Amino acid sequence: MKKIELAVFDWAGTTVDYGCFAPVKVFLEIFKEKGIEVTLSEARAPMGLLKIDHIKAMLSGERVSKLWEEKYKRAWNMEDVNEMYKSFEEKLFKILAEYTTPVPHCLETIKTLRNSGIKIGSTTGYTQEMMDIVVPKAAEKGYAPDFYITPSSIPAGRPYPYMIFRNMAELKVGDLDCVIKIGDTISDIKEGRNAKVWTVGIIKGSSELGLSEDEIKNISEEELKKRMMEVEVKMLSAGAHMVVEDISKIPMAVEIINNKLAAGERA
Repeated sequence: MKKIELAVFDWAGTTVDYGCFAPVKVFLEIFKEKGIEVTLSEARAPMGLLKIDHIKAMLSGERVSKLWEEKYKRAWNMEDVNEMYKSFEEKLFKILAEYTTPVPHCLETIKTLRNSGIKIGSTTGYTQEMMDIVVPKAAEKGYAPDFYITPSSIPAGRPYPYMIFRNMAELKVGDLDCVIKIGDTISDIKEGRNAKVWTVGIIKGSSELGLSEDEIKNISEEELKKRMMEVEVKMLSAGAHMVVEDISKIPMAVEIINNKLAAGERA
């Protein structure tokens, strides 16, 4: 009987860096350097993409593109993108180590999955050089997946499915129905669906929700519920098979999917 054999997690906003604040902070700064004030929602919208693609996506937004043309009297080009990306890398490398703490319930959830015989894979929008900082620091704090891959070593990053396929190859899982992809962004959802595996979105700690732990504690219950519902609808609309409150609910999601597999359903 089929069952989940591999769980492929995202990193920032899913397993580490609650709220996915490291890259957001830097995206805001590099646009400010160019004299353009972008909003938090504009900075977060493309989250999950390879970071240079993220910058291009932000520049392509109607409002930001218009602001750029008003300021520079021309459209942005790849020279601008490369310059901004260089600044992004320099700034991110300085702070990245500070944003590697596993999110609440991450370590217990990974232990529960492993005790069930599930392998732990991972994908990311960070480059290999960025992960050279994140991986050892997260490991020091207790989180170390069985395998990770970056867009640096494949034809294309999210929303393409290649990183998931590399996880399957390296961890020797051959059946798409036996894989679950877990993430906190729309790019994660699209990556999972494009790979044709079970795809689950996480709300609390996510870039889509965009709230720190303190903000979640201090916000009214009514407002939090409203914002969480908005994220859930967005993720389901993007194709998520399921959306859960936080990472602690992933073992429950696996159980539900295993029941679906037993009933003959497929991803």
